Amino acid sequence: MTRTVLAIIAILLCTTLAWTILGATIMARSFSADSGLSSRVASAWGGPQQQSPPSVVTTRVVPKFVEENVNGRITTRSVQETITRTLPLERTRMRTALDLEQRQKGLLWFATYRVAWSAQYLFRNDSDSDNVTIRLAFPAPEAIYDDLVFKVDGQVVPVTTANGAVSASLKRAPGSLIRLETGYRSQGLGTWQYTFGEGVTQVRDFVMQMTTDFDAIDFPQGTMSPTLKKKTAHGWDLTWKYTNLVTGYRIGMVMPEKLQPGPLAGRISFFAPVSLLFFFFLIFVITRLRKIELHPMHYFFLATSFFAFHLLLGYLVDHISIHAAFAICSAVSIFLVVSYLRIVVGPRFAFVEAALAQLVYLVGFSYAFFFKGYTGLAVTIGAILSLFLVMQMTARVDWGGTRPATI
Repeated sequence: MTRTVLAIIAILLCTTLAWTILGATIMARSFSADSGLSSRVASAWGGPQQQSPPSVVTTRVVPKFVEENVNGRITTRSVQETITRTLPLERTRMRTALDLEQRQKGLLWFATYRVAWSAQYLFRNDSDSDNVTIRLAFPAPEAIYDDLVFKVDGQVVPVTTANGAVSASLKRAPGSLIRLETGYRSQGLGTWQYTFGEGVTQVRDFVMQMTTDFDAIDFPQGTMSPTLKKKTAHGWDLTWKYTNLVTGYRIGMVMPEKLQPGPLAGRISFFAPVSLLFFFFLIFVITRLRKIELHPMHYFFLATSFFAFHLLLGYLVDHISIHAAFAICSAVSIFLVVSYLRIVVGPRFAFVEAALAQLVYLVGFSYAFFFKGYTGLAVTIGAILSLFLVMQMTARVDWGGTRPATI
């Protein structure tokens, strides 16, 4: 029996090495592809977006006298100086609709989205100039902006687009109100954010409504939670409302991510030796109790059947969904084990003990990786139940002899 145990340990160690190489290969394929795919997706679809409020400034040209030293003589000449004043933003009403459209490239999913953004801003010309320039910077330099709206006091005004922004120049009398209505439809990747300005900024009479078509909402670091949340049939209706706020934080949303097929398959491969260890242990105990003789070569083929699951999974997730790939690989591996042990031992042992053990330790333990945060708990529960089962099975064994003890 000692030689058999040593042979089983050697098979387990060799298979562990193979799984380590396979897991490292899958991870390398995933992250080497990510280095190029992320930029390709961003260039084709759009990158993360961060919208900022428009800036409204007035300009006034005034004469200025400058003294100069010309050949030892002090002369005075008049020059034109432009005085610029930023007008205060008095009210903001904004709507943002985020629609998730995740896309898969190779072994990775990317959290791409569409955004419909619109806003109404109210400024007051508190300067003594009527030369007003309104400038709205786009949230990302490489993106598309469709259905662009840019109205001042309800009227469409001529605009110019340059340096990643749209701007308009117009005349508004000192003391007058300036109402800007703007918006667009665009698309981005990963996150959408709204910033109030650089550093700590004062925000007056601000209301922003955001709707999502997804349930798993999350907020980026350095952003504020909504003041009101309402669940809808397809997602959330979120509201940020402030009367007079001073803050350096932003408003934002992180798009939910799908399970990444490549990294998930890699983690399952790295964990595979634990599944095989439990399976070998239970099969060894059962065969010893029933006096079934399994040669180390039988354990070797069982190990290769387990390895076939992860090898096929690592290359099948490139082409179909991770859930379909998992189901196919599980069926293939179980078929290999059951069809083999049916001939070696018998149908009952193959279809009952071996198949159930493989369902728990290979399929069950591997599927626990689909539930983020619960993998360790699931494996722990499985290990404790396995310990209970083996203890009950061997409770009457006389470990000092060769037959069960009589009590």
